[in-house]
Amino acid sequence: MGKLLLGIDIGTSACKVAVFDEDGVALAQASREYRVYYPKNGWAEQEPEEWWGAICESIKEVLTGEEISADAICGIGVDGQSWSAIPIDRDGHVLCRTPIWMDTRARNICERVKREAFAEEIFEVAGNDFLPSYTTPKMLWFKEEMPEVYLRTYKFLQSNSYIVYKLTDQISQEYSQGYGIHFFDMEHLTYHEELANKLGLTQELVPALCGCDSIVGEVTEDAAKKTGLKAGTPVVAGGLDAACGTLGAGVYRTGQTQEQGGQAGGMSICMDRALAHKKLILGTHVVPGRWLLQGGTVGGGGALKWFRQEFGKGMNFDELTAEAEAVPAGADGVLFLPYMAGERSPIWNPDAKGVFYGLSYDKSRGHMIRAVLEGVAFSLEHNLRVAGETGAVVGILNAMGGSANSRLWTQIKADVTGRTIQVPASDTATTLGAALLAGVGCGVYGSYEEAVNRTIKITRVQEPDRERHELYGDAMGRYLRLSEKMQEMF
Repeated sequence: MGKLLLGIDIGTSACKVAVFDEDGVALAQASREYRVYYPKNGWAEQEPEEWWGAICESIKEVLTGEEISADAICGIGVDGQSWSAIPIDRDGHVLCRTPIWMDTRARNICERVKREAFAEEIFEVAGNDFLPSYTTPKMLWFKEEMPEVYLRTYKFLQSNSYIVYKLTDQISQEYSQGYGIHFFDMEHLTYHEELANKLGLTQELVPALCGCDSIVGEVTEDAAKKTGLKAGTPVVAGGLDAACGTLGAGVYRTGQTQEQGGQAGGMSICMDRALAHKKLILGTHVVPGRWLLQGGTVGGGGALKWFRQEFGKGMNFDELTAEAEAVPAGADGVLFLPYMAGERSPIWNPDAKGVFYGLSYDKSRGHMIRAVLEGVAFSLEHNLRVAGETGAVVGILNAMGGSANSRLWTQIKADVTGRTIQVPASDTATTLGAALLAGVGCGVYGSYEEAVNRTIKITRVQEPDRERHELYGDAMGRYLRLSEKMQEMF
């Protein structure tokens, strides 16, 4: 059977678990959905214990087949969604639901902090603006609005570090999720104690930092009983889902770029230094010595999923995109702003709303579907243009996520951006990236270059059409003007 690696992905709507062989072939996969709770306007929460329950069931499923033996799994990697703030006590009990990346309850705190004299210092240290989606404002929100929870909190964990804790009983904080903590020094990869104190926090509230491929513990007897894994199996610290997906899409060298097409959209540009932009997101890559300049949007595959649920019941995604393909590029003037839960980069407006513009009696459902696909592509291009202001170089895009399975949607993104798009095995990019961290950490691969070259295969390449690119240039201009004019209305 050879050496096997297990990758665990804690997504927004579901967890994914996959077992890979040393060549990156997915031998078994499983997934379980869980809820997002919206108790108040601007709140978006999840139950970390529901993540754990879903992961336990998924691991059991992949281990039920005859091909997979728990004894053959030599390492486990965990990736997770960004900007959690999971309060646990000294016994490891979760004290309440965690606000997730879509949560903007701390907006008033952010506005207050930005008025303080050290707001620029925050950006200089962290490389990121002080915005409500991040972890730090949520920690301050707990301190001010739920002091009974804050005072009992031993550590605030991230999504992957919580699952690593459930597997190993070891508390960790790896570098790639450090970008959510504004007293994390992005250039020097340490905590900035003075800045933490200025914010009214302390670095003792977060775990000690470690490398993403560091083995932080082994599967405990209790976790083995709940998952079917073998006790003693090494577990690495893991990383941010977008960063693991970037690795799993084959992006690990300076200048390579990942295009994300999961529930959310965006891009990650691999760099050898910390280039920051206030309208974008800067984090460390899971690959040592690399940083990622990221654009993260709420409008990805989730926008099309919403459209199907509300206006395409009974249709599958292929049927939806077939209707869109019958509509010419530019959707005959119909535009869609994919701001379905506020918007992150580059406009950072929690009040932003999804907008269809240009509807008339001669427009069809196909026009609206096409506009959704194009709107997500426009949001990608918006982030790429802003990234260009830092001097970051973007060439070929490596696509990942479910959206990359659509030839039409991938072609629209190529035509809008004017860039060639390569598609690896997109459905497994994130879990594969987590598994590769385990493979490097456990010595299955001698380097990241070896890991990528051995496991990642490009399944197709789509080139931009120059005529459509020029057409989309005009449509992109209208998209940007519409977005700007709507800001006051939002």
